[in-house]
Amino acid sequence: MTRSLMKFPAHIATRLLAVGLSLGLGAVALEGPPAAPAPSAQVTAANVTRLTTNILERSQFSHHPLDSELAGKFLDGYLDALDSRRSLFLESDVAEFAAFRPTLAQVTREGNTSAAHAIWRRYLQRLKERTVYVTAQLQSAKFDFTGQDSYSFDREQARRPRDAAAAQATWQQELRAAYLDEKLRDVAPKQIKTTLTRRYENQQRTMLALDENDVLESYLNALAHVYDPHSDYLGHEQMESLSIAMNLSLFGIGAVLESNDGYTTIREVLPGGPAGRGGVLQPGDRIVAVTQAGKEPVDIVNMPLSRAVELIRGPKGSKVTLTIIPATAPEGSLPKAVPLIRDEIQLEDQQAKARIVDLPGAPGSTLRIGVLDLPSFYADMGSPDAKGRRSVTADVARLLTKLQAEHIQGLIVDLRRNGGGSLDEAISLTGLFITKGPVVQTRGPDGDVDVDADTDPKQQYAGPLVLLTSRFSASASEILAGALQDYGRALVVGDSSTFGKGTVQSVLPLARIMDQSGLPHSYDPGALKITIRKFYRPGGSSTQIRGVESNIVLPSTTDFSAVSESAMKDPLPWDSVPPAPHPREDRVVPYLDALRQKSVQRISAGQDFAYLAEDIVRLKKNLATKTISLNEAERRKELAEQKTRQAEREKERATRPTQKPTSYEITLKNAGTPGLPPAVSASVTPPAPAKGAAATSGTAKTPSTEAPGDDIILNETQQILADYVDLERARAQAQLGKR
Repeated sequence: MTRSLMKFPAHIATRLLAVGLSLGLGAVALEGPPAAPAPSAQVTAANVTRLTTNILERSQFSHHPLDSELAGKFLDGYLDALDSRRSLFLESDVAEFAAFRPTLAQVTREGNTSAAHAIWRRYLQRLKERTVYVTAQLQSAKFDFTGQDSYSFDREQARRPRDAAAAQATWQQELRAAYLDEKLRDVAPKQIKTTLTRRYENQQRTMLALDENDVLESYLNALAHVYDPHSDYLGHEQMESLSIAMNLSLFGIGAVLESNDGYTTIREVLPGGPAGRGGVLQPGDRIVAVTQAGKEPVDIVNMPLSRAVELIRGPKGSKVTLTIIPATAPEGSLPKAVPLIRDEIQLEDQQAKARIVDLPGAPGSTLRIGVLDLPSFYADMGSPDAKGRRSVTADVARLLTKLQAEHIQGLIVDLRRNGGGSLDEAISLTGLFITKGPVVQTRGPDGDVDVDADTDPKQQYAGPLVLLTSRFSASASEILAGALQDYGRALVVGDSSTFGKGTVQSVLPLARIMDQSGLPHSYDPGALKITIRKFYRPGGSSTQIRGVESNIVLPSTTDFSAVSESAMKDPLPWDSVPPAPHPREDRVVPYLDALRQKSVQRISAGQDFAYLAEDIVRLKKNLATKTISLNEAERRKELAEQKTRQAEREKERATRPTQKPTSYEITLKNAGTPGLPPAVSASVTPPAPAKGAAATSGTAKTPSTEAPGDDIILNETQQILADYVDLERARAQAQLGKR
């Protein structure tokens, strides 16, 4: 079976899953006698809880018993999962719940989930109190925004309200912030009150409709997260979402979602889907509301992920509008409404593709390079000999054959959107660029290290190679980048480092294990995703936390994104293992100083990079402030400045000569056709804003697909590759002269 690194870290993100029974879990010894036949839902929940606890203690990478320290984190995590803004539970509630701490580890092993339901009932009580208070305020209070008060939007570490009055003060500021957002859109006061009343009532109604299985899912997910951020309990509905993701045929928006501090967050945007077309959604964007065509928005903050996914998914051709907080938006910007038409996303939209670019060089000359767009390390589940089997390595090999037939002199592999995928494909694809040798080392909890190597001495592409990465390059893409960097085979360019996920997960279908272990169950309990191994580069360094550092760092707002392993709660630590002997080609270090100097000079002189630098300064300030003003005049001034700034940039861009290099799109469909396809239009078009630039407020309009020349990060990477080709050519000529 093909192995996977679980793709981008998320509750439902995966291309391929190892079968849990291979870990020997069928022989897990469970405490207590097995449940009687035909169990009730309560007995099933108890059995699922006992089994989940047992597996986490015995099979998660750390092999850590559920002791008093972890039990304390478990309780705190469950409270935060329900009340991520720390505005509902009072200090007296938390003090009361402390009575669960001394025995929580033991009763959880026994399958007792009474704490989960007691806390859930109190949560619903506080939620009702908030709804009553807020709706009353909307009917009677006068909303004035001439003062100098502010709203603290980051309450992750905030003190919980000490009493009901303090809770109401917090709710009041939340309400004022929401009201002002609507007012800044110039919505009429009567409509604002109607909209917000429905929003709070709908949230309460949704949470009241959740059943015991939903409570158990949140509770056991909090338990899994105390071991590491990539271990999850997946309820039956989440497993259905997982199966959809594995089949790579989705009816929806084409995005992988996860729950993060109460927000449904974009973890990955699938290429070719509605969310990915035109870059309307980005990893790290937080979805705060979902609106179906012709209906009122539904607030999904603190909603279980499975329910949020139900709202977002829908029939092909139907419309859904997501209200998001962009990952890189300045605080003070309005939440953005993103209308999308649901569509089916097939693998063809996510396959590797390439481009041939003729860069202008000396007068009358061009430099032909290839750009390989690699969105994931996809692979089929079936037999390696299955007809029509999909393999990213086989697809890339076809594209490379075409690029070399058209005489490219250098190659860029774009991994910026690559969240990972199949471990086997990462190894075999690395082999296309080296002769042979170790690619990745993996270590299990017993400390034994296995070395996976490319054993095929054939090297399909031996020319100059640049890997373009970002914070969103994760898992299997970090294996490729780490190996080629250790070999001295490729120059890594992009954000300061990649995501930093150096762990391997396995998904264990619990029904199968319960059947084999004699544990009755009355419904499908879903699955447990657990971290089982860590992986390391050929040089011995883990990519965990640190990722793969770029040889040349380019300015980018994504470099400051909270989407990274280090930003997650309780990640496994960085460590290292002894190096695996491997050859060094030394094709990067001799040119690094010169390449960096040339890149810095271009960036310093580029106006779009100057704009990007301004955006980065504002983003850093916003990340440090963590509050927004509730003064209407100040906020309107900020929004006007944003609008003016954007208009001035667009006006300046329109005055530039923007002749783009000629390029040719190479796909798997035309890779076998002799000659080149028609050139992509090189018309004079103003460049789009830099990738990752701060989003503006208001309703998003889906932009047309950007032409290749509009991506300033890729453009600069192409120039770096051109410099690299020239320097390597000059060195080769000098060595020939010495002979």
